[in-house]
Amino acid sequence: MSIRGELFTTQVLLDNRSYFFNVKENRAGDVFLQIVESKKGDGADFDRHQISIFAEDMQKVLAGLDDSLKFIEKERKERAKRRAEIKAAKEAKYALGGEKKVYKRKGEEKKDDGIKRTGKVIHIKSKK
Repeated sequence: MSIRGELFTTQVLLDNRSYFFNVKENRAGDVFLQIVESKKGDGADFDRHQISIFAEDMQKVLAGLDDSLKFIEKERKERAKRRAEIKAAKEAKYALGGEKKVYKRKGEEKKDDGIKRTGKVIHIKSKK
């Protein structure tokens, strides 16, 4: 055991922050997991946040984490399914000859001079 009671340490590096997973033992012999988040703050300072989870609570914490991950995965799949349904409905609507609505200002007539007018920007359409 080292001076600080560390038994094992691993690090996960991301773009703007790092996570450290430290397995430690305190003076009473209790083993716990310390999770530390470190991100660069103002100047040369680092913001650090940590939580400690003792060995006897680890299974309950992992069960809660597992439930959360399952919920996130389920929600991600449902959102992807809803997006696919909306996209399919739009494609079906416009594939059957339905036209998109074209909005114009009052008193403005539709001009077919090869110029697409979209607000302040004018786009020249190619003529094929």
